[in-house]
Amino acid sequence: MAREFAKAFYKSKAWQDCRASYIKSVGGLCERCLAKGLIKPATLVHHKCYIDEQSIHDPNITLNWDNLEALCQDCHNEEHHASQKRYKVDEFGRVKIR
Repeated sequence: MAREFAKAFYKSKAWQDCRASYIKSVGGLCERCLAKGLIKPATLVHHKCYIDEQSIHDPNITLNWDNLEALCQDCHNEEHHASQKRYKVDEFGRVKIR
């Protein structure tokens, strides 16, 4: 869930249009999975350089396609919550304890 300062941005037409256009531009697939030879639909667009309270108003960070990455939910969770997991599931569905 978006942090409080970012909620209005993520609901904005500018972000919604940017997000939809970006996902379409990469064929609707998760870029990280595709790099591993896996085909999974992208459900989120991730900011490579995280947005903070200062950068939220800078379109060169928030809306710049060079700062975006189309991800599936699993890859997005891995990016943001990897340190909280006690286990990982590999691409073959095997559970690995950390």
